Parts: sequence; C-alpha cells; structure tokens
Amino acid sequence: MSRLNTLADFGSSLAEAPSIREPLHAPVAHLVRGDVIEGVHYGSVVVLAPDGSVELQIGDIEAAFYPRSALKPVQAVAMVRAGLPLDGDLLALTAASHSGEERHLAGTRRILELAGLAEDDLRNVTDLPFDPVVREDWIRTGRLPSRLAQNCSGKHAAMLYTARLNGWSLDDYLDPAHPLQQAIAEIVEDLTGQAIAKVTVDGCGAPLFSVSLHGLARAAARITTAPPGTPEARVAEAMRAHAEMASGSGRDVAALMRAVPGLLTKDGFEGVQVAALPDGRAVAVKIADGADRARVPVTAAALVRCGVDPAALAEFGGAPLLGGGAVVGSIRPTRALDPLTQTQESPGTYA
Repeated sequence: MSRLNTLADFGSSLAEAPSIREPLHAPVAHLVRGDVIEGVHYGSVVVLAPDGSVELQIGDIEAAFYPRSALKPVQAVAMVRAGLPLDGDLLALTAASHSGEERHLAGTRRILELAGLAEDDLRNVTDLPFDPVVREDWIRTGRLPSRLAQNCSGKHAAMLYTARLNGWSLDDYLDPAHPLQQAIAEIVEDLTGQAIAKVTVDGCGAPLFSVSLHGLARAAARITTAPPGTPEARVAEAMRAHAEMASGSGRDVAALMRAVPGLLTKDGFEGVQVAALPDGRAVAVKIADGADRARVPVTAAALVRCGVDPAALAEFGGAPLLGGGAVVGSIRPTRALDPLTQTQESPGTYA
C-alpha cells in the first residue's frame, strides 16, 4: 500500500501528491427562477490548452479529490498496457459506467467468456441497472439485483481477464496490494503526472485513487494525444466509436461524443466530468455538492472556453426549470465560466 502513496518508485519527474484539504470551491452555476438566483452550485473547473498550460481555473484544481468513474479510461489504459487484448465495443465497455442495457450485459458476458470465467467470479457489488427505464423493466419482470447489471461490471470483467492473462490470483483482484491494482495505480500516477494522495474503495468495490482535478484533465489530454496504436489511443478510439457502449442510450456522455468530433469524455458520480480533444485541449469539472443537474451545463460551458463551437453544445445547456408547467428559468454557468451569462449584477434577463 505504501508504494501507492510515495514517490520513491517513480522518480523525480512525478509531482508530489495533491494536498488533502477542504477544497476551496467557487460558484460555477446558478439556479435561476424568474430572473432571481434561487440556488448556487459551487465547484471547480480547469481548462487546459493544447500545450498543457492552464487556460482557465475556477475554484480549487489542485486539492486531492476522488474522480470516481471519470478515472475509468485511465484504468482501461492500464489494463491494455498489462496485456488486455480487447478493442472496439468490448474495450469501450471496459471503461464504461454502463446503463445495464442488454448490449452491456452481453458484452460483459463475452469478456468473461474470453477469460474462461463466469458471472460468479465478479467481485463488484450487486445492483439494478443504472438506466431508469431499463431498471423499471428489470423490476417489473421480477429480476433481482446482480453483479452483471451493476454499471461497473465491464470494468470488473476486464480486470479479471487481465489478471488471468498475467497469471495473477483472481479472488483478491480488488485488493489494493494485488499486482493488478498496483499496475493500475502506477499508470494513474504516470498519466496524471502526480503521486496518488489517498487510496480508498469506490462504490463498486474497486480501489479508488485520489488525484487532483488538474491531474485528471492532464491524464485525459495524454490519452487523446497519444500516437495511434498505443494503449491510450486504443482506449480513446474505442470509447469514441462505441459511445453508447461506454455509457448508454440517451446518456449525455454518449451525446457529447456524438456532438463534438474527436471528443473523449467520461462522467463520474458526485458531479465529476472530464473531457479532452485530440489536440490536447481538455477540461475537468467537479460540482461540490455532487449535483448531476449542474455537471452537464458546466461541462458544456467549459468546453466552449476550450474552443468548441457553442452551436454544437446547444442541447447541453441544462434542463429548463418549470413553474406550473411553463419554463421559468434554468441552470446557468456563472460569469467566471461564461462571460456572456447575465445575472442581476448585469443588464438583461435569462429569458
């Protein structure tokens, strides 16, 4: 465990671990009803230029935080580097927080079959499908929570496959001291460019590594700018080509990748999103209160600051706020993120 939290094994090129402290978040979005700011979402945002420099910083981008599932592309890269032979839809599923659709269940079964394993070998938690419609149908037909339906099952199946290919033990593949998790931790540090601050357990049961928001954006940029044929490029290509496998039908993650050519993006629980373009431009977002309703419009505004055409992101401005069935407001990025945003401190309205 100590190897995950020190610089000794990685040399002087690795930055120190980010500080574990209360993040100094700043306002990033307003909930506006009838031209009055009814609520404020705090958070942090970083926008990186193609050369890796910070073009925009809001809040605290250097404090330690948990990327949650936004780290899955990095975990997938680590597994490919360790010999995972998957490509295409199955590699996209390896990096997915999937919706529990039949395509996701079938894909996870295929990975397990390639490894010569079965659903009972998975060690992720049991759950119902993530997608509300799929979940309702699952319950209506009397199906119980399962490891296969849980949104991280593709990643876990790939972890088992990687462990089997390397001759590593299977029952304890989620132990942070396991060779698989040690290999993943090393790549997390390699791609983020910094030592891991803390190791805990994610919701699915896998080790969760704490880095900084800046480090997460840097990792995404390194994945999208990697030369063709590298593990990084293979993961990016798979996720972009199979966006629905990397998320699900109707999910904003898939829609963003369809709307912006070349974009790689991944969400995570507790209001996390990372996105990067092939030229190295990247953004990372953390909504302090974990609110999903603020994650998408803030990410879209950050991508505009990253140089993406606003017209391509029009549908990601956030769900309208209703009053008596009529639209009376919305969630809007703050002026620090979107200089064109109008507030009570500036002329105009939100209409």
